[in-house]
Amino acid sequence: MDPTNREPEDHPYGGPADDAARRRPPRDPLTPDFAHQPPQRARAVRLTAGEFLLTVNPVDGSEIEPCPPGEHPDAPVRRTAAERAARERDAAPPVPPGPPAPQPLLLERREERERLVRLLARGRSVRLTGPAGSGRTALLDAVAADCADLAPDGVVRLSGHRRTTADLLYGLFETVYASPGHRPDREELGTLLRGVGAVVVLDDLELGGSALDELLDATPECAFLFAATPDTAAPAADSGLEEVFLAGLGRDASVELLEHVVGRALTEEEANWAGDLWFESEGLPLRFVQAGALLRQLDGLRAAAEDLDGYDPDDAPFGPPVPPDVSLPSLGEGAAPAALLASRMSEAARETLRFAVALGGEVPHQAHLPALVGDTHADAALGELSLCGLLSPAGPRYRLAAGVLAQLEASGYDEDAAGYARNAAQHYAWWAGHPSVTPERAAAEADAVLASMNRLLAGDRAGAASTVVLLARSASPAFAAGMRWGHWEKALRTGQGAARTTGEVAEEAYFHHELGVLALLTGNLARARTELETSIGMRGALADKSGAVAGRRALALVTDRSGGPARARQTPFAEEAPAAGHAPVRTAALPGPPVVVPVFEEPPTLVSPRVAPAAGEAAAQPSGPRSARLGILRGARRNMVAIGAGALLAAVLGTVVTLGATSDSEEPAGRDVTTERTADPESTEDGLSADEPAGGTPVGETSSGPGSPAPSASGDATPSEAASPDPGATETAGTTPGAEDPSGGTSESPGSPKPTRTTPEPGEPADPDPGPDPDPEPTDEETPPETTEPTTPTDAPTDTPTAPENSSSASGPAGSAPASATAAPADSATTGTA
Repeated sequence: MDPTNREPEDHPYGGPADDAARRRPPRDPLTPDFAHQPPQRARAVRLTAGEFLLTVNPVDGSEIEPCPPGEHPDAPVRRTAAERAARERDAAPPVPPGPPAPQPLLLERREERERLVRLLARGRSVRLTGPAGSGRTALLDAVAADCADLAPDGVVRLSGHRRTTADLLYGLFETVYASPGHRPDREELGTLLRGVGAVVVLDDLELGGSALDELLDATPECAFLFAATPDTAAPAADSGLEEVFLAGLGRDASVELLEHVVGRALTEEEANWAGDLWFESEGLPLRFVQAGALLRQLDGLRAAAEDLDGYDPDDAPFGPPVPPDVSLPSLGEGAAPAALLASRMSEAARETLRFAVALGGEVPHQAHLPALVGDTHADAALGELSLCGLLSPAGPRYRLAAGVLAQLEASGYDEDAAGYARNAAQHYAWWAGHPSVTPERAAAEADAVLASMNRLLAGDRAGAASTVVLLARSASPAFAAGMRWGHWEKALRTGQGAARTTGEVAEEAYFHHELGVLALLTGNLARARTELETSIGMRGALADKSGAVAGRRALALVTDRSGGPARARQTPFAEEAPAAGHAPVRTAALPGPPVVVPVFEEPPTLVSPRVAPAAGEAAAQPSGPRSARLGILRGARRNMVAIGAGALLAAVLGTVVTLGATSDSEEPAGRDVTTERTADPESTEDGLSADEPAGGTPVGETSSGPGSPAPSASGDATPSEAASPDPGATETAGTTPGAEDPSGGTSESPGSPKPTRTTPEPGEPADPDPGPDPDPEPTDEETPPETTEPTTPTDAPTDTPTAPENSSSASGPAGSAPASATAAPADSATTGTA
């Protein structure tokens, strides 16, 4: 129910509500009630960008996902000639209200005009270079009209004012192709533009060198006509561009142009004044257009003085009347006439100039002038400024003409520029976020919006940074929806810096998120990961669940596009690797689709408790006897999740190997080497159990199976030979008294004498006690030991190896230990030496 129009049953007997309703004036149905507007809904726009589906969400941040099969857009369609003409009319700056300005004359430009048309007809690209105010724009208009039928895609008009190479390429695409709601990626864009054949007329070029070469290489079938000033970066030497230079007009042509602007013949005094002005300005046509405006103002002042004789001077349209014999402006005022021209304009026009100076030369659209100036007829000020030659077109808008900004600043129009910029920023913040404003309209005003942000950040006024944050927060979604990503990025970076200055963490997190999404769209995955991780961290600290979810989804897409590991698992939890002395951190399950978390695995490192390290060999500390060590791959802020499945797999493998090493079926107690027994490398019965592979093949004997490794041809020790123990190495182990030996005997107690071999090698004399061989040779053939049923040991072995300085370590069973297995510490091997 509308609280301002209550029904009679609310107050059946009258009362204050009825009295207030009777006193309230009737509402005009055509006038909106700004005091009781319903809350506006946030504008969410869906568009496709390459292979992604982008949902511009102004509240929590844009959402990005792979484009579903049913959402893929249709192929771009070429516009017809009528559609291109209609789009060009819509993209042109609006005609200012008021009397039409006289059409400029193209004097002394016939030779340059014919040469440009001739080069473009041959498919050559040309750069027209001339000083600011030399009439480059008028010449471009004439050449574009002459080349209308040269190319199959016609003539394309673009503005290079504050535009990058990518901006110009996408602008060319949007002019030639119709693809609503779709922005192709750079690869698809290059494919489409290679087939475009058009004459591209580009005014206010600001590119040079490699950037200009990139533009030319991407459009091989187009002929470009660039207009630039002499201070613009020069093209590369091998670019193939033709250079055409534009000079000023001659004296006679300058006087003719001045008479055309004034609309009458000049007096002798005015002609002499025009000659001095020609010498001072070097014949720049813009100066004579402005000088003609000065003479028109003088004519108006003289007419007003005659018509208002005896009337109030305040009613004069050009200020107080002057005598009919008023003198001409000085030569300095004629060369820099902006301040003098502005002093004879309306107050709305002067306020418009102050806003333009505050915005760095960018003139707001005429639709914004009534709200900015505070005058319902302020839009007519644009016509006054254009008629006096103080404005020049720049794409769909106007900006101050060359040299006007510096002249106005010297005259004091930049006083309180920060205040004017703040008023403009507040107005644009309300306007850009309004649901009735289309993204295309917001994108057309992007230069003025960005200029207001830059002016506020450059000043030191209190609250300026907060206003910048508000404007960037409102305008950046509109720029994104309008597919002006160059402006989108500038607004985001400016807003991010302002939010950091003001300490608004939530807004800074939003800007980081948007920058990450933009980097993902443009293919910069490293930048996208950095921005998104920063945003997720900030939003996690603020308990912003919905924003954090959007960030995690985008980050998962970055991980997927980065290549990631071969194995991945889906989990509703994210478990981080704990720091030293801390337990693992588990975050709560989040709504929405599961997040793909990469899993990095590393095989376990097995450490044998009976192996001593070789001399000079680094030893790793084992985590425990017969245990597995799990390597965790962690990067600086890169891998924030634990190694779930990898840890489980590694633990199972380590347990299986450890149980196999300690089981009674594989390691009989009688084969342990005690402190009273010395391992004989040639013995086939009482050697180290670690030297015997699981398959029964003794160490040093080459297996006859097809998968056995061949001996090293370079003379290096084979894995089996490198695992052979040093004859001086001894090891203490607890054994069970009376345990049956695999060869048929019983195991020796710690005090028993050393055992002797019962079965000598073929061709070797029997020796009851040969003793340790100082230089053992690995044997190629050994007799496999007899297999008997071992007994279960009752005591666990203890790790008290005794090894000399030059003792070498023995490896585990062949094929059971991974390549990363490490030996026991060296100092622990010497502690048991008697």
